[in-house]
Amino acid sequence: MKLSKKIKRRNYTKAGWLLFYLYIILLSYFLFFSERYGRSCISDDYRYNLDFLKEIRRFIIYRNKLSVESFVVNILGNILAFAPYGFFLSLLNKRYRSSLSITILSILFSLTVEVVQMLMKVGVFDVDDILLNSLGGILGYLTFKLYAWIRKRIEKKGAGKGGVEYGKKR
Repeated sequence: MKLSKKIKRRNYTKAGWLLFYLYIILLSYFLFFSERYGRSCISDDYRYNLDFLKEIRRFIIYRNKLSVESFVVNILGNILAFAPYGFFLSLLNKRYRSSLSITILSILFSLTVEVVQMLMKVGVFDVDDILLNSLGGILGYLTFKLYAWIRKRIEKKGAGKGGVEYGKKR
């Protein structure tokens, strides 16, 4: 690989890590400090839901009585907020390019977030959130796989037209 390609790749990697850290900072703000999502009022009690699918069912059953925003934030928001986690980890580190590793890391990351929310008394420890957040991490991984597949196809097309394929000149 030419020196300029190495420098370019290194700069892309640095930019990717910077975006990942910014994502973690923004996610932390929304999960622990955002007044919009009730994080400013600290509870006196530890709040938790250990009944699997209880809150998901509640939001689906009462979606017409709850606001659309509540439904979207609690169901889709928990999934979409964690999708960048699975995408960036897969993009930035080759060790995390398997569905098993991303699933385990997503569960552990979500579990950590839920425990911290409960201990800080700024949220509810919710097993349903762990499920939804983990699905988000897996969705991010699948998005990365799609991105990698598209990129590989584009590179192959470029290589077929007299370009460079896998570091070898044609």
